Amino acid sequence: MGPRGEAWRRFFRHPAATAGLAVLVFFGTMAICAPLLAPFRPSQQLDIVGLQNRPPSWQHLLGTDLYSRDIWSRLAYGAQVSLGIGTLGMAVAVSLGGLVGAAAGYFRGWIDAVLMRLVDVGLSVPRIFIVLLAIALWDRLGTGSLILLLGLTGWFATSRLVRSEVLSLRERPFAEAARAAGARPWRIITRHIVPNAAAPLIISAALGIGHMMLLEAGLSFLGVGVAPPQPSWGNMIADGRDQIVTAPWTSLFPGLAIALTVMALNAIGDALRDALDPRAEALVPAGD
Repeated sequence: MGPRGEAWRRFFRHPAATAGLAVLVFFGTMAICAPLLAPFRPSQQLDIVGLQNRPPSWQHLLGTDLYSRDIWSRLAYGAQVSLGIGTLGMAVAVSLGGLVGAAAGYFRGWIDAVLMRLVDVGLSVPRIFIVLLAIALWDRLGTGSLILLLGLTGWFATSRLVRSEVLSLRERPFAEAARAAGARPWRIITRHIVPNAAAPLIISAALGIGHMMLLEAGLSFLGVGVAPPQPSWGNMIADGRDQIVTAPWTSLFPGLAIALTVMALNAIGDALRDALDPRAEALVPAGD
């Protein structure tokens, strides 16, 4: 069995890997196929009087909310927003963190000192404080701006992981051979160092997407994240918070979706850690 086959074997040997993958595939398919799965438009008010806060039924599988909107339809379209923001925000964080960590670990010296002090400052300030400060300064952010904001405040821990890996890789024979052949530093980093440092990036991304989703859900719940009527799982919970006793399904189902997705991502991240780096006992996820 080759290295890839052995890695896959270790991945599926993890007790929660298969379940986590199944949950993630389910919600990923829901997001991609939302126009086909949702019987109504996510913001469509069906009957503001007759269908307000209706419990789950055959006509409305997950019930309706205060504004007579179909919760299943909003949950499906909300998956696009919540998973999309989490994935794209983490892509920005991993790209920036990988670049900074690779530069710090390869060049060392004053570059390493400056970049790591910047990382120390970023890690010392609570992330939610930075995000709320940015939102206060620029008022309401669009979805694209929110993705950039989450990504630009979430790369600090990733850069440290990559830096520690690059410090080891830069002394390996393949890196020394590339330097001896006259390859430029950035070519060595992009062609030789970063591909071999992919494991911590992949693990950090898997664990960090869930954190991004939780942060977006919290912001949307507070009314400063995704703006209604565009559905996200966070603002769906906010829409039903005043009816939590009389119509608990309005907040229950998006809350369960967030919880299941985050747990699935954590399980997959743990399984990837065991598969890609079986000697590592723990890796710090990207986040605060």
